[in-house]
Amino acid sequence: MEPPMAQTADTAKTSYQGQMHLLQKEIMGRYFERVTRAAEQGDGKAVFMLISGNPVELVHAFDMIPVYPEIDALQLAVKKAALPFIQKAEELGYSMDNCAYVKADVGLFLGGRKTPFATIPLPSLILCNYVGCNVYLQWFEHLAEYCDGKIYNLDIPFMRDPSGKPSPEDIAYVVHQLEEVIAICEELTGKKLDWDKLKRIVALSGETGELWAKIKSLTKHIPSPFDNYFDSVTMMAPLYCLRGTEDGLKFFQTALREMEEKVQMGSGPLPEERFRFVIEGPPPWPYLRTFRDLFAKWGAVAVASTYSTVGGLWEFGFKHDPNRPLESIAEHMLQWNVTNRNFLQRYEQIRRYIQEWSADALVIHSVKSCRLFSAGQGDMREYFTKELGIPTLLIESDLEDPRYFSEAQIKNRIDAFFESLEHRKLTHKTQAAGATL
Repeated sequence: MEPPMAQTADTAKTSYQGQMHLLQKEIMGRYFERVTRAAEQGDGKAVFMLISGNPVELVHAFDMIPVYPEIDALQLAVKKAALPFIQKAEELGYSMDNCAYVKADVGLFLGGRKTPFATIPLPSLILCNYVGCNVYLQWFEHLAEYCDGKIYNLDIPFMRDPSGKPSPEDIAYVVHQLEEVIAICEELTGKKLDWDKLKRIVALSGETGELWAKIKSLTKHIPSPFDNYFDSVTMMAPLYCLRGTEDGLKFFQTALREMEEKVQMGSGPLPEERFRFVIEGPPPWPYLRTFRDLFAKWGAVAVASTYSTVGGLWEFGFKHDPNRPLESIAEHMLQWNVTNRNFLQRYEQIRRYIQEWSADALVIHSVKSCRLFSAGQGDMREYFTKELGIPTLLIESDLEDPRYFSEAQIKNRIDAFFESLEHRKLTHKTQAAGATL
């Protein structure tokens, strides 16, 4: 029986498209056109990189094109085109348990590199900015073998100190590697690094990160002006592909204006905000809209998410510094992204979100093929439920592989959770009323 207070999925479906979404399509369309020109006309040199803590500022400084296999893989999933590429990789011997991002990208790479959104160029440099995920190290080594490409593995030490800060030796170690990357880029492009240009790019990254932090802080308002999970993924693509460019800065200026207007009008992404939750884990990209609607029917809005910090944590004070460009990039890679932090730091990040963003609950989306995010999430649920008394829901599917998404099963879990949350709210309200009599 349908819970009385829940809307049906059909009535809850609304247009999530705002000015920000339209501008994102425009500027990301131009980005993918540039990627395609590099593939089909040899116009530009591509650098393959990973999202987590990437040094995209260096790539832009040499007018090279950042290409992210993770973004290519998730775009395939969103367009429901990933499964044939995943199966191609499995036919080649990749295990069912391998990261589905890896399998989709390997299948794409060996299957012609043509997608519905772009043709992917061969890389001039495979820059494995190894932050947090050791699977990705093998992923990029495989790509290098498949195309006989030049590879550089940037080794980023994990945060080991209880203070959560990198040591001066850690920073110097990463800066030295960045200097080696600069030498490689100079050799590939035939030009010396323009340090003034790099500083301008790092300054743009600093402004962009600051705007992104302001935007995310707006979801502390009630109602939240946007969903800090489903709408944040719209903003993450420009943040990673276009950070350090004028296009990227313009996008975030537009997004901030739009969200501030929503705050002033008291409007949010849903007709009524009834629940505020924090969510942990990547989304199920092949069923992103379906997943969103399962929460929307309950008037539930994500006010914060750990996934939106995989490429960088700006909301707690970090800002790229153009006067220390390499040190600043190194600090971003070492300290200021969730994937290079230990589990206790992740707990603290989530706890702050729940308290400072006034959330009612925590939702953990555990994905089968991402050990980085999923390992330890059972303990995480126990900690937040039993130690902190925060209602916590754990649901499972996958971020890329559509074979692991069961809509009926997830719907039942989400409905039962919000039904109990509804009951909890009514009980607290009744008790509070009784106490005042």
